[in-house]
Amino acid sequence: MRLHFIVFLWGFTGILGALISLEALELVFYRMGLAAAILWIWAFWKKKEMRVGYQRLSMYLLTGAVIAVHWVTFFHAIKVSNVSVTLACLSSVAVFVSLLEPLVYRRRVRLQEILLSLLGVLGLFLIFQFEGDHREGILYALVSAFLAAVFSVLNGKFVQADASEKISVYELSGGWLVLTVYLLSNGAFNHGLPSLQGLDLLWLFILGGVCTAYAFIVSVDVMKELSPFTAVLTINLEPVYGIVLAQLFFREKESMSLYFYLGTGIILSSVILNGYLSRKRREREQLEPEI
Repeated sequence: MRLHFIVFLWGFTGILGALISLEALELVFYRMGLAAAILWIWAFWKKKEMRVGYQRLSMYLLTGAVIAVHWVTFFHAIKVSNVSVTLACLSSVAVFVSLLEPLVYRRRVRLQEILLSLLGVLGLFLIFQFEGDHREGILYALVSAFLAAVFSVLNGKFVQADASEKISVYELSGGWLVLTVYLLSNGAFNHGLPSLQGLDLLWLFILGGVCTAYAFIVSVDVMKELSPFTAVLTINLEPVYGIVLAQLFFREKESMSLYFYLGTGIILSSVILNGYLSRKRREREQLEPEI
């Protein structure tokens, strides 16, 4: 239940990204900085132990850089296409996780994961084939999906050794530092911070505080209970929430072809199949000791 609520919040991030007037890079700079600041304040208030060894610290900071690029490509995909296309393509995270997880966890590849991933590829093919006007957005969304798979698998390992809030704080801080260095080197701050317009400040607070700081801690913590592949397939419900919200907020701009919805439906069907097959596998594993 917690994961589904977090997925709903993530579905809303696409709406916020479209509402905020900033470019993707500047938007993520504010998002990560605000979220990291909130998490540091929360950690000190709760008197959390935040010390970490140099090697782990380095890994968390580097993973934060991956997350930063993931969000930049995600929001850029929204800017050049729309929320629906970006969220649908982001569901391909499951395809990449099915390839990466066996390498990181050093286990055999499960046929179930490969078949479900191929189903996702079929859905993506339909979207790519019949939504030619959005191909740039599709490509950026696929890059974002691959990077999401990378940090999802890594966090599955990290959470076995450290508390989720510690991981979240250092990853968000690392991503924000990388973006800060990049923007400084490009002279982006020569005339001050990127300016905010209208309700940007309100949307950024919701994006950074609720949809990032809160959601990030809970999502990393959930990895203690689920495998990365199962968690990512559940996260594939994000397009459902996001696309419905996009239709409510933007209407005509988010109207897509029949093939888009068919492709999205095929991708999301992998969520239902995975839930059923995973439950059956757990039932068999529980019965084995009794035999």
